[in-house]
Amino acid sequence: MKAVISKNGKSFQIEINGESIYGKKIGDKIDGNLIGLDDYDLQITGGSDKQGFPMRKGVSGTSRKRLLLLGGPGYRPKRKGVRRRKSIRGEVVSEEITQLNLKVLKEGKKKFEDFLKKKEDKEEQGKN
Repeated sequence: MKAVISKNGKSFQIEINGESIYGKKIGDKIDGNLIGLDDYDLQITGGSDKQGFPMRKGVSGTSRKRLLLLGGPGYRPKRKGVRRRKSIRGEVVSEEITQLNLKVLKEGKKKFEDFLKKKEDKEEQGKN
């Protein structure tokens, strides 16, 4: 499972073993030690499943459902007032989730910018 971790508009991506996070919901706070970020506090903000359907807060369970949406995660109407039935994933993290979005609530001893520098170094090596 990929974890996209963001703070102040900056983000980086890491590969994690999500088994320790299964059963958590969108909005839950998790300990960074579960995914390898010591002394960090993180909050689950969303994610998407194997087929790309987004998770949506307020939809119970782990299954995919078809809801009539006005907007928000899963649908952006082109005109005001347009509703559409769309498939979305429930708010509980399961083995079907491939990307999990996390927000930093409390930074640890290692600064967030250090993770961004590692990402930039890898990108530069790939270009050369």
